[in-house]
Amino acid sequence: MRVCLVIEGSYPYITGGVSSWVHELIAGLADIEFVLFTFSPMADQKLRYELPPNVVEHRDVVLSKFPESIKGKFSARAALKAVLGAHGRMFAGETPDAASFFSCLPEGRGLHRIATLDSGAWKIIAAQNTRRNPLYPFADYYWAWRSAHDLLFTTLAAKAPEADLYHSLSTGFAGLAALAAKQRHGKPFLLTEHGLYHKEREIEIRKASFVRGYQRDMWIRLYNRLASLCYRNADLCTSLFEENRRKQIEIEVSTRAVGAGGVRRGLGAAEEKTIVIPNGIDVARFSVTRERRDENLHVGFVGRVVPIKDVKTFIVAAKLVLDREPRARFHIVGPDDEDPKYARECRELTAGFRLEDRLFFTGRKDVREYYRFLDCLVLTSVREAQPLVILEAWAAGIPVVSTDVGNVSELLEGDRRFIAPVKDADGIAEGILYILSHPDEMAALNERNKKKVIARYEKKDLLLRYGELYRRFAPKESAAAGEKPSRKARSRRVKRV
Repeated sequence: MRVCLVIEGSYPYITGGVSSWVHELIAGLADIEFVLFTFSPMADQKLRYELPPNVVEHRDVVLSKFPESIKGKFSARAALKAVLGAHGRMFAGETPDAASFFSCLPEGRGLHRIATLDSGAWKIIAAQNTRRNPLYPFADYYWAWRSAHDLLFTTLAAKAPEADLYHSLSTGFAGLAALAAKQRHGKPFLLTEHGLYHKEREIEIRKASFVRGYQRDMWIRLYNRLASLCYRNADLCTSLFEENRRKQIEIEVSTRAVGAGGVRRGLGAAEEKTIVIPNGIDVARFSVTRERRDENLHVGFVGRVVPIKDVKTFIVAAKLVLDREPRARFHIVGPDDEDPKYARECRELTAGFRLEDRLFFTGRKDVREYYRFLDCLVLTSVREAQPLVILEAWAAGIPVVSTDVGNVSELLEGDRRFIAPVKDADGIAEGILYILSHPDEMAALNERNKKKVIARYEKKDLLLRYGELYRRFAPKESAAAGEKPSRKARSRRVKRV
């Protein structure tokens, strides 16, 4: 069996939760061949993972690069007409027929040039500008439209690798590519979301000061429409927890721009095509032997030093705790090379509070060495799905304080002693102090949490569920059928395109 993983802006170029999940999925299902079909913002990125031997091909598409159209008979004008028709139906609150749409637009065919030369396309762009952007120059609207649609056209032109099924790790451009592969190759399309891509992009867009109001609305509509297309056409949608599953079903798409008023609901996945498969960990790997390091009380942050993890709030909380508990020591365990500017700001904040002798940046380390002696683990992220670091801490016997993101409230059973709003350093500090001052209560809590991890979040059990899904949906005639090539022959097929 050959599975194509369709990934945008993540594995194998970026470390983090989703990338680790992908790497472990591939390694854990060694009897399945995997193909990587990745979508990247730039060319020639450095691989951050050594690809497992069952990865037999890697095809990387640079979203900012116009593809070279393949030769052959093709009516670009007919394809553009299909695109514009689908465009109109989507913005009227309808869902275009995916099969008829992709039948007009084969792989390897870009619409970048014809989209700005065709009179019908210009009429639509001009009409949208008049309706949504009457107070700004037409050139502003045109370039905003062009930047969005060039990415779409590059995705639609991408040639998917041959596979028995296509498994996308998000909606967005990766989801669109997987849907295109489903329709063009006649193979199943599975969608797994760790977070909700369209919601994450909306948050980023609304925070971006350089995006004008009409540009903001256009990008948000785009990501919402892509999410709706993926949810409605995927053979199965999986999510990490129940709240996100409900959101996949109930996705809301604004139709105010076309005069319908209000919000139209029910454009998401069919309920019977959605399931929850939580993330898991190797419980045995994180079941470390606990030991006291010294007479101090140790608090840890495990993760990348990047803005989404909000390390600055952890540093402020450390200052608040130390004002009341001088025995506390703080450890930031994780790589700090992904966003050097932010890492430098975090170190400057630490120096400004004069915490250098009590708060330590460790860099990339084996977290298990710290799990042996930490008394408390803290998660200060502004956005997460299902944080694996909480499960790791529980397996190691460490209580957790966290911001209220993703399914943290579900994991922590709504106990507000250990949950704080995003960016609430005071709330985080109070949770830390409670844990440090109640060791006996924490010992009993740790025992309950470890049992929960073993029962619900054992990684090998959850990986097997994906193996079962692949076998359930994959066609009987496999793309990888026939004589199995040698390891040497397989290694020659591993390439980046």
